[in-house]
Amino acid sequence: MDERRRFPRIKEENEVNITVVAGEKNLPEEEINDNLTEDISVSGTKIKTHIFLPVGTILELDFISKAVNKKIIALGEVKWIKVIIEDESYEVGVEFFGKPSEAINQLGDYISWNQKS
Repeated sequence: MDERRRFPRIKEENEVNITVVAGEKNLPEEEINDNLTEDISVSGTKIKTHIFLPVGTILELDFISKAVNKKIIALGEVKWIKVIIEDESYEVGVEFFGKPSEAINQLGDYISWNQKS
């Protein structure tokens, strides 16, 4: 598989709450809980979820990064989805957009330091 990532990632499992900001009409309007980040970089994250989130869906992600012990709230767009178990489990690739928060910048510094060690 070609590696297309622009920024290095670290494996980091965090509980993440998802709110759909824009997307198809049949998506949940309330906060979606019981999701986990699987890896993360300054440009995005891979999430394990129980909700099918189509490509192009705009999300607000809310979680605490264990790496920097900071709350991160970020907007992102679903770039890909992989069905793990039909109607039960999915992996979703989310690309962050907008101005990165201070916590995301600190996460980038941590990842860079971790890659050098």
